Amino acid sequence: MTQHDRLLIIDFGSQVTQLIARRLRELNVYCEIHPYQNVTDAFLAEFAPKAVIFSGGPDTVTRKDAPRPPVSVYELGVPVLGICYGQQVMMQQLGGQVEGGKISGGGGTAEFGRAFVTPAGQPLALLEGLFADGREQVWMSHGDHVSKIAPGFEVFGTSPNAPFAITADTNRNFYAVQFHPEVHHTPNGKILYENFVRLAGFTGDWTMGAYRDDAIAKIREQVGDKKVICGLSGGVDSSVAAVLIHEAIGDQLTCVFVDHGLLRQNEAEEVVSMFRDNYNIPLIHADEKELFLGELDGVSDPETKRKIIGRLFIDVFQKHANAIEGAEFLAQGTLYPDVIESVSFSGGPSVTIKSHHNVGGLPEKMGLKLVEPLRELFKDEVRALGRELGLPDNFIGRHPFPGPGLAIRCPGEITREKLEILRKADAVYIDQIRKHGLYDDIWQAFVAILPVRTVGVMGDGRTYDYACALRAVTSVDGMTADYFPFSHEFLGETATRIINEVQGINRVTYDITSKPPGTIEWE
Repeated sequence: MTQHDRLLIIDFGSQVTQLIARRLRELNVYCEIHPYQNVTDAFLAEFAPKAVIFSGGPDTVTRKDAPRPPVSVYELGVPVLGICYGQQVMMQQLGGQVEGGKISGGGGTAEFGRAFVTPAGQPLALLEGLFADGREQVWMSHGDHVSKIAPGFEVFGTSPNAPFAITADTNRNFYAVQFHPEVHHTPNGKILYENFVRLAGFTGDWTMGAYRDDAIAKIREQVGDKKVICGLSGGVDSSVAAVLIHEAIGDQLTCVFVDHGLLRQNEAEEVVSMFRDNYNIPLIHADEKELFLGELDGVSDPETKRKIIGRLFIDVFQKHANAIEGAEFLAQGTLYPDVIESVSFSGGPSVTIKSHHNVGGLPEKMGLKLVEPLRELFKDEVRALGRELGLPDNFIGRHPFPGPGLAIRCPGEITREKLEILRKADAVYIDQIRKHGLYDDIWQAFVAILPVRTVGVMGDGRTYDYACALRAVTSVDGMTADYFPFSHEFLGETATRIINEVQGINRVTYDITSKPPGTIEWE
């Protein structure tokens, strides 16, 4: 994306570095996160950032081999902002001092949690619009602290335990804060980032319209006249990737949609009709229900289910992909968080595409080269691109759906009868959520059919049918989640509908487990 103004975030291992990028992307500023060990003099020269931000991190700069950026970063002539550990490493490299806290073996005072910063010194452009009430709530999370600021710096904000909470060398456009403006516990942190990118001269040219044009040009340059295959799941990421690539290369793209018999009610028909009717994308609808359900019949162990589904998916996808003559590229909906994780600060546990990607094992096995047009985007940006491309709202806003499908919402033995009951109950539940206008407020919602039967009474007769659990959670990224606080009226109405409309269920429960300790899915 060399035609855009670019901001470089040097990652020192903070758990919230991605939030810095999110704040900047919301301001239409293009940025990339790179671990400090990858940022060399040569990298800086090639990347040519318009500004640089140092993230926080878990290490202590008092340690001899602690992470540091190259000294040349201070010679670029661009604004630099250091956050928490980033402030400390900046101070130390430029001639200041950092005192270790108890965690790192020193006697300094640590500071964790909410704090209040008050202004000091002259007005600072970085702080314009802040301190309207005479102080700002911020989020501190540091064991060490700056004990002496570097030459050329002045103090512009203090807190009870951080006398150098905000410092700056205005002549060189170097800024440093001890707190984390990227987290929501610093309510006005966005203002600080707005001021920083304005000081750096960013014009806010990072838009989905611009990204769309750039991505199409890059796809055409990469693919040439070769053919591309795309594993289409019907989810947001693969759908947006497919439509974008089709806009770039037309019939050189073929999508393969594998129907494994574990989809929600009418899902296969909806996905296939949308792509065939609205986009006229060459599409292979691989109806492999009998293959998958046959091998899963009677299987109850969750890991065994996943392994069977993963193995069969690869076999089926490869069978159909091999029939496409001249295919040299495989399209995947890899997102920027996947890329960040694969080159994480610590080397990371994930050095390849995440295992939940449907075609994760295929590129090397089949000798295909990857096309990943979404690898610079976050999830909400993918949805924005989908709107730019004209995808229907009901596809852009769809809840996440797991690769193994309904198999992991059917704890215990899988049978076709239970899957059919589950589909019907899930359809009623989602219909209820939509009718009450709650779908977009929920990250994910579904029904799980439980491996128990319970006694019930319907009319004058006794029933002995399945129990089910409703699940609905709110989340930002799926890593943590809270249950959605439905009203008792909603739950009662939904339970009544499911029991009346779905033969085979006579008891409905609601799962109020958060993540952690639970998971979002049941298996």
